[in-house]
Amino acid sequence: MDLLTQKLGYQFKNSSLLVQAMTHPSRASEHRNEPADNQRLEFLGDAVIQVILTKHLYCSLPDRAEGSLTKIRASLVSKKALASCARRLGLGEYLRLGKGEEGSGGRDRDSNLADAFESLLGAVFLDGGLAHATEVAMRLMDEDLSNISGGEDTSNPKGRLQEVLQAIQRESPVYRVLEEEGPDHLKEFRVEVLWNGKPLGRGGGSSKKNAETAAARDALERRSWEG
Repeated sequence: MDLLTQKLGYQFKNSSLLVQAMTHPSRASEHRNEPADNQRLEFLGDAVIQVILTKHLYCSLPDRAEGSLTKIRASLVSKKALASCARRLGLGEYLRLGKGEEGSGGRDRDSNLADAFESLLGAVFLDGGLAHATEVAMRLMDEDLSNISGGEDTSNPKGRLQEVLQAIQRESPVYRVLEEEGPDHLKEFRVEVLWNGKPLGRGGGSSKKNAETAAARDALERRSWEG
């Protein structure tokens, strides 16, 4: 966990909070002596992120109406958006999973990553207070917040990507399923988005639609069509 604290730029006074934040319920249920899982920290972290983003959006977008601010905040705290933040941090490799969850690809599952990200912010809040939690959250979510500050609408990544690409050439992006795995009730899809035959981004999700949205968001972050 030492490397994770370096990436966070925050040193925990109570390191057990960090361990708890990375402990998936499947791990705690399989090992009697494990610390508590991260569900309660996730609950707390969700509220902490909401408060941090609400204040930031209110102050940084003074001309936006309530409805617009609500929509932007919802896009920033969606499972897909938080999972993307977690992936940039490399959070998946630090998750403490049960054997079954590990074997079914849980280390890269959007829901697990988003929950861990929320738990992490909840842990920082408990350990160091709102000021430290705000500092960490703003740094980890800087890329998403920069898009908002720059006027880019991230609430509809697929629509935004098509709009950007068709402004260059009237060729629509194409989405291709790369992988489909898991039982029917727990499907996971991996999708790639291409434009003019060139791969622009990849994403995963529990449905094709969610995976396509994640792929479009990844493409918007990479902007490889400019290269």
